Amino acid sequence: MSITLGQGLLIAIAAMIFGIDFWLEAFFIFRPLIVSTITGAILGNLPLGLATGAITELAFAGLTPAGGTQPPNPILAGVMCTVIAYTTNVTPEAALGLCLPFSFLMQYVILAFYSGYSFLMAPMDKACETGDTAKVKRMNFLMTGGVAIAYGVIVFLCVFVAQEAMSAFVNAMPAWVVNGLTVAGGMLPAIGFAMLLNVMMKTKYIPYFIAGFLAACFIDMNNLLPVALMGTAFALYDFYSAKQRKIEVEDAVKHAAGTGNGGDENVGI
Repeated sequence: MSITLGQGLLIAIAAMIFGIDFWLEAFFIFRPLIVSTITGAILGNLPLGLATGAITELAFAGLTPAGGTQPPNPILAGVMCTVIAYTTNVTPEAALGLCLPFSFLMQYVILAFYSGYSFLMAPMDKACETGDTAKVKRMNFLMTGGVAIAYGVIVFLCVFVAQEAMSAFVNAMPAWVVNGLTVAGGMLPAIGFAMLLNVMMKTKYIPYFIAGFLAACFIDMNNLLPVALMGTAFALYDFYSAKQRKIEVEDAVKHAAGTGNGGDENVGI
């Protein structure tokens, strides 16, 4: 299926908004799940956007910017995974493998902006020292606007201008290459989630991990909603347990200092 000029422009405008949010890290609408879903809605295939967004989000779950480091761009990954699956009729897993070059391309573009804007920090510091708020505001708008325009132009070129060449390239691929990309795309979500666990996993969370793993793998369910609800229950239990422990510790400290009331009011469930 082909992408019309209007759809290409709408996706480019959406990418500009996502790009500004990624640059400022304000509302986190730049996450692949949201990007792919909105892209799928623009293309008139919301289920495809949800499917590609879910698999791309898992793959990028552990990839977040830290300081000056810049991971592969999640916006281009989310947009192009949906676009490639839509225009070439490949599976979301294969589209995930094919969208990575576009993600790396935008990664280097953003790094170029970081490097270029570093030369503007001295004038910005001087404007702050002199209290020239108008210049500070103007420079911030110009720098953010430059990033937004770059997102719009690159996404439009990739989505609309190059769609025929991209479709021809994918259709010319041997079956074994497409199968390999499908396998690689299926592995990437597991790798992304493993990277996330490497940072977040603590010993006290192991029981929850085992329970979720058993529920997802060995209980016959039509969807993952029961697992999500079970995770919500575990999270609420951990939250209120920690809150109760904090209250008990505070009461114990007050009682030891002779200012407490005995701490009996918090006993029970």
